[in-house]
Amino acid sequence: QVQLAESGGGLVQAGGSLRLSCAASGSIFIRGSMGWYRQAPGKQRELVATITRGGSTSYGDSVKGRFTISRDNAKNTVYLQMNSLKPEDTAVYYCTVPLIDSWGQGTQVTVSS
Repeated sequence: QVQLAESGGGLVQAGGSLRLSCAASGSIFIRGSMGWYRQAPGKQRELVATITRGGSTSYGDSVKGRFTISRDNAKNTVYLQMNSLKPEDTAVYYCTVPLIDSWGQGTQVTVSS
């Protein structure tokens, strides 16, 4: 069982930036994609971004051009650089490895107006 641990969330003003990290535990080889989803209060969980082992990326429409996902395969770590943050980006952000349906515990991101 892969365990994922997110970090880097917090409170930031609109227009600011945050960087999230997610490390997978153990001596493991993550073959597939890693990614980030988010869930705001009263809303469904939605895709933020994913990245393949080879570095191909995809983004949700609401974050394109503002967020950047990256990955360090040697460290089994995925990152999410979030720029130009908006109040509507406020949510709990979850790291995931979809191939094995593994999820982190989530990290709160709050953007004040």
